[in-house]
Amino acid sequence: MFNTILIANRGEIALRIVRACHELGVRSVAVYSDADAHAPHVREADLAVRVGPAPSRESYLVADRMLEAARRTGAEAIHPGYGFLSEREPFARAVRDAGLVFIGPPAEAIAAMGSKTAARRLAIGAGVPVVPGTTEPLRDVDDGTATAEQFGYPVLLKAAAGGGGKGMRVVRGPGEFAGALDAARREAKNAFGDDAVYIEQYIVGPRHVEIQVLGDTFGTILSLGERECSVQRRNQKMIEEAPSVAVSAELRRRMGETAVRAARAAGYVNAGTCEFLLDRDGAFYFLEMNTRLQVEHPVTELVTGIDIVQWQIRIAAGERLPFRQEDISPNGWAIECRITSEDPSNGFLPSTGRISFLRLPGGPGVRWDGGIEVGSDVGLHYDPMLAQLVVHASTRDAAIARMHRALLELTLEGVETSRDFHLRVMEDEEFRRGAIEIQWLERRLASLTSVLPPADAARAATIAAALLAEGERVRRVVPSGANGGAAGSTSAGDRVAWRRAARLDGLVEG
Repeated sequence: MFNTILIANRGEIALRIVRACHELGVRSVAVYSDADAHAPHVREADLAVRVGPAPSRESYLVADRMLEAARRTGAEAIHPGYGFLSEREPFARAVRDAGLVFIGPPAEAIAAMGSKTAARRLAIGAGVPVVPGTTEPLRDVDDGTATAEQFGYPVLLKAAAGGGGKGMRVVRGPGEFAGALDAARREAKNAFGDDAVYIEQYIVGPRHVEIQVLGDTFGTILSLGERECSVQRRNQKMIEEAPSVAVSAELRRRMGETAVRAARAAGYVNAGTCEFLLDRDGAFYFLEMNTRLQVEHPVTELVTGIDIVQWQIRIAAGERLPFRQEDISPNGWAIECRITSEDPSNGFLPSTGRISFLRLPGGPGVRWDGGIEVGSDVGLHYDPMLAQLVVHASTRDAAIARMHRALLELTLEGVETSRDFHLRVMEDEEFRRGAIEIQWLERRLASLTSVLPPADAARAATIAAALLAEGERVRRVVPSGANGGAAGSTSAGDRVAWRRAARLDGLVEG
């Protein structure tokens, strides 16, 4: 096992990896920009190294600074987390060339799967079904329109590099093609430094189902089962769950075998994810492979009992996987909501500010993977992800009820968040039935983000109690006028806090 690992990331994923290191008895090294000097991941790590100013292009994306920080602290390995440098093949190669261990797949596997067109060619060669489309980038508009005519409209333009929905456009007719291609290329260039775009046939109403794989250096590659990731807005995942209501045991086996075949063809080692479209008839098509840890990894951890982050580290240190494929099957149900600093009622615009109050949910089966605390500044330099709220229960219905309860308990003041949006989804009848696909949220978005009606008194009481708890006076506060004006040690600030909470739910005026 390593003695020291440098974590080349920030926020909730950096803290997640710090905790894994501590449980393995490994010294952890955090890195931080000027904006993150007082962040929780910095405080919890054993050592911390400044890597530059707030903008990520001057700090978290500067590979040389990560390598220098590792050298200065005696780190033997670097864990990239997700985002930033995690899928940069040159970084993985530079880590290896520096005599360090990259906690992730080999640089060659990242290169093989890093380009979607290259990954499609590799998948086809391995007998993995792919969405009908091109395996080479489009040359120009004429090439694109001729290809689109072969498949029939609508078609989907996709960036050959990167992910996260960047550089993706649906084209519904030839008149839209030139503008869509220009927009897709421009967005891809800005996001990934590569404007290559290819075409896929547009499949109406599929689910987005992905398979988590884990491989060691001894040739064992296992499927850890599926995750349902169909609740998406503009191709960005918002809610994930494991398993999927649409996947039977037999389909799980076939999709898992296909994902393992694709990973093996790429020479894959460590944790990775194969993403598929699952159509209404049960046919599935390989989309791409994410050659890193996924944001949604906790739902797989909860239903399998396998700590994926610890096994990333163990595999990189040369350990052999002790599991067999037949040992792995989902136990219960897990759901994850991405808590972001966005305002759903205002087009999901980013919200900035300082966290002034934070009350976390608890109780059985509730997990909070967060990188914030009271006093944390939320700016525009980084992704709006604040945390993942994850629950586990025996059934999907029980998991939805538990998530709803946990969301009601969560109180976060200082910035707008996606919390109330997630509450609405948990209450939605279609979602509760599992009647979702990747266009579902776009169709339901208006009703899910409209102005929330006044909630019930129980919710108001929860908010009020949470606000009062900040001053550690919750047991002795009696709001002015309550119980006939009963006396107590209530301060003016307490009364303001209580009335503010009550106003949120329309219980008092003014």
